[in-house]
Amino acid sequence: MAVILFSLASFPFLLAKDWNQFRGPTGQGHAEWNDLPLKWNRKDSVEWKTELPGKAWSSPIRVSGSLILTNAIEVEGGLALEVLALDSASGKKEWRVTLFEHDDSPRIHKKNSHASPTPFYDGERIFVHFGNLGTACLSTGGQVIWKKSFHYSPVHGSGSSPVVHGDLLLFSADGAKNPCLYALDKKTGEVKWRANRESEAKRKFSFCTPLVISSNGKYQIISPASDYVFSYDLKGNQLWKSHYPGGYSVVPRPICGDEMIYVSSGYDRPTLYAVKVDGEGDVTQTHVVWKTSKAVPHNSSPVLVRDTDGRELFFMAADSGVVSCLDAKSGELRWMERVAGSCSASLLHAGGRIYLTDESGKTFVFKAGIPFKLLAENDLKERTLATPIAVPGGLVIRTENAVWKIGNKEI
Repeated sequence: MAVILFSLASFPFLLAKDWNQFRGPTGQGHAEWNDLPLKWNRKDSVEWKTELPGKAWSSPIRVSGSLILTNAIEVEGGLALEVLALDSASGKKEWRVTLFEHDDSPRIHKKNSHASPTPFYDGERIFVHFGNLGTACLSTGGQVIWKKSFHYSPVHGSGSSPVVHGDLLLFSADGAKNPCLYALDKKTGEVKWRANRESEAKRKFSFCTPLVISSNGKYQIISPASDYVFSYDLKGNQLWKSHYPGGYSVVPRPICGDEMIYVSSGYDRPTLYAVKVDGEGDVTQTHVVWKTSKAVPHNSSPVLVRDTDGRELFFMAADSGVVSCLDAKSGELRWMERVAGSCSASLLHAGGRIYLTDESGKTFVFKAGIPFKLLAENDLKERTLATPIAVPGGLVIRTENAVWKIGNKEI
């Protein structure tokens, strides 16, 4: 709870129901309102559907009454990278800006897109990131304030969403060579510092979005990469690191609670680690509280929930669709169920429910507690790898060809 309060306090200009970054205001998959829909299909409870050209697996964000999205469109002989705004109530396009144009379309993994990172809104400006293909800052009306390109060599494309804290714009650049964490001056786009990874990882590439936390009155940037999860201060100094042998291509965003962070080690066989955040130096032998390799996600980010009985529960969805509920403090397995099909989207928690959308377009809603109880199964019948977002009275789901607004009208 302390981390959630810290995260919300970091953005005093946000409206109460803005959804300003990947996984929402806390960055950890929680919606603070209880009126999300339970049941829907392709016709019932759909308030609007807006078809979009191109291919992008970024989530939208909500800024006041607008939804902000990035997009990548294959054009003759190249690639156009853009940002656009939709009216949240109607789905109509409000504005659209092409930010970067490239003469060719770099090769990426078949499950990636050229617009996978989710935008960030700090209460004043919008920040969008396309990995090494470009980074930009815009006003809420779509005016470009600055745009830059930072050249590194990603493998399979880019995935880290940008994160703003104070005057810093953070993103990971874990490519084939010289992996690092970038910190830019958010007002100008100039590099303030780069934290090079202190690691001898054989496979250096990863895709993880960092998380800023507060512990004992001090800020830490938690940044998982290949072989290690790293903690840095706001000046780029490494505070501690913890090893996960052979881990690479790390995707799930970490979560934090009760002075521990939870991180997946990535490919080939992911292991989930719970690590205390009060260490210094290499804390591998001293601060790992528990770990498990059973049904751990390669891609989906987990969620931490305190249930009605006061228990701190950890939920995660493996790529196979198997969902696990564990005791967050001890790692003890409380239940494990096959819930969905193949999964890439992250978990969303709201009103005592957890929402999980699989790659076929089905969203499963289950109780955020013990025992497992499936509440609903909803099918849009359209492929998606994007994580849904919560908006007042509804959900927004991005699929391969469209953006859908689902209302809370029961069917």
